[in-house]
Amino acid sequence: MTAFRFHANAFRFDSLRNGFTPRRRRPLLRVVLGLVGVALLLALVFVSVFVGIAMLAAGVVFKLLRQRGKPVARDRRAVEGEFRVVGKTALPSP
Repeated sequence: MTAFRFHANAFRFDSLRNGFTPRRRRPLLRVVLGLVGVALLLALVFVSVFVGIAMLAAGVVFKLLRQRGKPVARDRRAVEGEFRVVGKTALPSP
């Protein structure tokens, strides 16, 4: 039976890294595309905030228009009156 001998460099993947490195030939293009991306992100956030506000406002207006002219329902079991908070020292002891 023969033993296989492996060198220490047989399992190194450092040589493969050179094929996967990104090229940096046009740094100005990268900056411009980055700024376009940030501007697009800000525009989407800006539009989404206003769409959300418009949806909330439309919901409130719809609810107010739906209730217009209807009488306000009151609970007949409710007792109206004036109430006063009494401190513990004013209560009689059992």
